[in-house]
Amino acid sequence: MAEPVVTVADVHVQPGESHLLREPAVLRTVLGSCVGVTFWVPRLGAAALCHPMLPVAPIKHGANIAPAAGRRYVDFAIREMARRLDVLGAHRAEVQVKLFGGGDVLLVTNPGSRPTVGKLNIESALRILDSEGFDVTASSLGGTSGVNIQFHTATGEVRLRRLDVLAKPCNGERLRCKRDCGLACLNKKCQRGQMCG
Repeated sequence: MAEPVVTVADVHVQPGESHLLREPAVLRTVLGSCVGVTFWVPRLGAAALCHPMLPVAPIKHGANIAPAAGRRYVDFAIREMARRLDVLGAHRAEVQVKLFGGGDVLLVTNPGSRPTVGKLNIESALRILDSEGFDVTASSLGGTSGVNIQFHTATGEVRLRRLDVLAKPCNGERLRCKRDCGLACLNKKCQRGQMCG
């Protein structure tokens, strides 16, 4: 007897969006200078992906910013997701957080003059995650190319593919696929499902 085919939702997370799910799915997004933050709570079957574009919400908005507008900002998106996970009963120590993106994908005429948006997004994400009590379990940050990520909410696995294969690998990358499939193997498996290390 043939085994049943299980299909899961395929959700494309656009810039400035956050998605929190409690069922198996694949959350996908493409990052340049934006950052992508994944949250996974196996005990609750909860998983989320935030795709903020800018480091800090403008002060003039304060606490009155609408969630849809606030999710464009790293500080707002992470804090809002932390509150949503709190409501579900998640404890900070059990939440597995992974951080991606923040690349310098645009041509900068005077690179030493001031930090890039990508660098500011990375700094903001790391600062806010720390202040909210989250530990980052894996990351691939910076570099000069965009990345495509696929977050498998049933397993917590994140697959990453660099969009510019000629770019230098970023310093934040943990593992590199030995089989040259183009993915950073953050979970010791490459796109072809083979073990890397």
